[in-house]
Amino acid sequence: MKKLLIILTFMMPLVSFAQNETAKKLTKFEQLTSKTGRISKFVDVKTPSIPESFMGSLETSVRTLMGEQTNSYFYRIEEPETSRSISHIAMIEYSDLVEINKALTKLVSEVGTDCAANPDYLENRFITNDGFQIGYYVSKGKASWYLKLERYSKSTVFIKNADALTTNFSDAQKKIEELKAVYKK
Repeated sequence: MKKLLIILTFMMPLVSFAQNETAKKLTKFEQLTSKTGRISKFVDVKTPSIPESFMGSLETSVRTLMGEQTNSYFYRIEEPETSRSISHIAMIEYSDLVEINKALTKLVSEVGTDCAANPDYLENRFITNDGFQIGYYVSKGKASWYLKLERYSKSTVFIKNADALTTNFSDAQKKIEELKAVYKK
């Protein structure tokens, strides 16, 4: 019995490490760019920044990943590196951006009702398969909007208002649609 306990004691860290490694899932962008033996060409087009509540603003752009058969389009949001934190970047694939815009319309329509209910705490959010989150929480009758840029890090940023998000995300989708017409792949 003692031998079994000793073996289990030594096996537990290995099993937990293996579970942590398999739990990390590659994003759509990482899946496309991590393929070896292939040339990757990126083209960025800057878009207006998103004003943050505390740190200034988030830099944004539309990134086109030029492929051999097809191009892929991503909305890139970067929280710049500061003396307190490293840079965090969200790469939102076009189809996810379309879904985020639909969800954002719904979130904006619900925020007034949620604030009026004056809950102790309420959170309303949308999460993509890649782990990007957009939403708000309500506390003391006031909504605070946020983005979580990366799934596996402390990358939550707070946004001044929903109007900035709605405009920025909608404009990013339009910019990608323009670029799709130009590159036609």
